[in-house]
Amino acid sequence: MRVAGVDGCKDRGDGKGGWVAVIVEPDGSAHATRLRAIAELFERPLAPHIVAVDMPIGLPERIETNGRAPERLVRPKLGQRQSSVFSMPSRAAVYASVDDSVPEAARYRHACAVALATSTPPRKVSRQGFALFPRIVELDRWLRATPAAREKVFECHPEVSFWAMNDKVPLNLPKKVKGIAAAPGLELRRRLLEAAGFAPEVISPLKARELRVGEDDLIDACAAAWTAGRIARGQATSFPSPPERDSEGLPVAIWA
Repeated sequence: MRVAGVDGCKDRGDGKGGWVAVIVEPDGSAHATRLRAIAELFERPLAPHIVAVDMPIGLPERIETNGRAPERLVRPKLGQRQSSVFSMPSRAAVYASVDDSVPEAARYRHACAVALATSTPPRKVSRQGFALFPRIVELDRWLRATPAAREKVFECHPEVSFWAMNDKVPLNLPKKVKGIAAAPGLELRRRLLEAAGFAPEVISPLKARELRVGEDDLIDACAAAWTAGRIARGQATSFPSPPERDSEGLPVAIWA
């Protein structure tokens, strides 16, 4: 079965930010590509059967306590990496980040205002989360408009995937320090991916430069592809189990 892992990626100077995808063929070989839109993955002649994406799926109308159930359930498993799982605000707050009626420079304040009004206790949004909101909106809109994709696309989180890959032991090295790629943490993750069957050339810094994506984004897409394979084989676990559903019928769970 053909599977894929997908992560959002930044614009590396050529106007082609979007997504990086690692596709694993039925024979186990893998290759990476970059997409302008996640829907492109399913427009290919040989589309994957299962996709795991490092992006929240299923957005609440209101946030209570410490965020969605998946976030609350996986954080305790990650040790020092817990902060990598940020809390999602409401769907309205996420969509406020792309509200064309608001000047772009004011959209963070706008999203914070909406988040405060739709959370108990009131909580603003993080800058880290805000940077991802346009990708989350893209994914949310596409899944809502494409019901058939809902049974093929699953939310994952790379650090949870690496926790599962590492015999359910959280990794002791970060992949970034103060927003800068950390070589020891990236190498640790590459070693785990190689042990899981990924060829070195697929996860190398050279491949990341060739695709004009961050090394961490490529590594995270590989981790997502590993989780997609587990889902396809019926080996993955969802947090929570079974997944919840949001008001639009989208699943709410992190898979590993």
